[in-house]
Amino acid sequence: MPQKIGFDNDKYLIEQSSAILKRVEQFDHKLYLEFGGKILFDYHASRVLPGFDPNVKMRLLSQLKNKADIILCIYSGDIERKKLRADFGITYDADALKLIDDLRDWGLDICAVVITRYEEQPAVKVFKNRLENRGIHVYTHRFTKGYPTDVDLIVSDEGYGANDYIKTVKPLVVVTGPGPGSGKLATCLSQLYHEYKHGVKAGYAKFETFPIWNIALKHPVNIAYEAATADLKDYNEIDPFHLEAYGKTAVNYNRDVEVFPVLRRILEKITGSKSIYQSPTDMGVNRAGFGIVNDTVVREAAKQEIIRRCFRYQCEEAMGFVGKDTVQRAELLMKELGLKPEDRRVVEPARQAAREAKEKGKGNENIYSGTALELADGKIITGKNSPLMHAAASLILNAIKHLAKIPDNIHLLSPNILSSIEELKRDTLQSRNISLDLGEALIALSISAATNPSAEAGMAKLKMLKGCNVHTTHIPTPGDEAGLRKLGINVTSDSDFCSKNLFMD
Repeated sequence: MPQKIGFDNDKYLIEQSSAILKRVEQFDHKLYLEFGGKILFDYHASRVLPGFDPNVKMRLLSQLKNKADIILCIYSGDIERKKLRADFGITYDADALKLIDDLRDWGLDICAVVITRYEEQPAVKVFKNRLENRGIHVYTHRFTKGYPTDVDLIVSDEGYGANDYIKTVKPLVVVTGPGPGSGKLATCLSQLYHEYKHGVKAGYAKFETFPIWNIALKHPVNIAYEAATADLKDYNEIDPFHLEAYGKTAVNYNRDVEVFPVLRRILEKITGSKSIYQSPTDMGVNRAGFGIVNDTVVREAAKQEIIRRCFRYQCEEAMGFVGKDTVQRAELLMKELGLKPEDRRVVEPARQAAREAKEKGKGNENIYSGTALELADGKIITGKNSPLMHAAASLILNAIKHLAKIPDNIHLLSPNILSSIEELKRDTLQSRNISLDLGEALIALSISAATNPSAEAGMAKLKMLKGCNVHTTHIPTPGDEAGLRKLGINVTSDSDFCSKNLFMD
């Protein structure tokens, strides 16, 4: 059963590229475009807008590459505290390096990296040196003096003028970064200040995908954005400036609305003339709403994303990454739409699988885990943990056996290979946990495929699991989480730990 489509990428690309080029023409053929959200692998958008290509923004930049320079910003504090990008399991500084490589793979390059709010932190110096040693131009911007109240100081040689000018040559300058709070806005405004000192009447605009300004405030897609930023305490609201200026409702989010009066004053101070923008919505070039072709499909997908985010925050609270207030915020958003955890179809089957495993192993003190996966045709596959392998590994093997129509009594993994791995983990690596996690099971599968036709047939079906939903009753181990992520599976889990051990090897 093919995935239901709710979003048209081609229509969106036409709308979005046209809107950007028109905005460039409004100024002196020089526009600084603050590129919000993820420039690549925007899986949040692809989940809430089924059919949305997670790399559609890169396709957009590829169309505009002859007209665009790219500046990458990263907040020094994110480098110092090793902030993680959850969907890749890597730190923001590593994500910045990955983004540079990914851009190059698409035939694009950056003209500079800007480290914002720089305070000469040792870890940040190492990152800066690493980039410069690879031939990448790196600039450091300190906190802007006077921000946000003293506009005269902000727009002066002591404010934005204290930052080095980054030379760009193309009419469009895309300013992006790995995640929110990276300093993109300050970098755009700093460049604008220098452009006007050079006699170039450049402009500023913002490219965000969410919230979508021309759908309802309480549309599930917009509520899903609030769920995604619950840890930042963001919320959507009707843009009061837009309503007052045009008598029309438009959705924006609190931080853009709050900063707009100051931002407009700064722009007017830099340019020396009245701003063309009457509202924060005016500043945006967001045409995502025009790409929605099936509202019913995107509504349902957005509701599933809200449930998914709530599960994620519950796990992050258990691991100490977020506070209870973030979880409560996500739970309130679920209640607002009348949602419950079990509305995610894989939740109850996973919990039932765990109950069955516990009943079967009655009398033991082990922690029993269950997992469930929903295939594209709606079929639910389950898995349980055992002394041999983790529940996630069991699940994936069960799923590909079903897809390859392999009988249950035929083993995909050679007993000899399993025995060798167990011996290695127990006797050589001195591991406490002998059972195979998903990553190890996939390696064993690939080895078995060399001599086992059933394993080869099963391995060929792995790609069919991309985009499937999975739930597990316990927080995945690093090996399970990495394996699920690399398979492209959308996973949620209950907030219980899979072992009494504090360190998982």
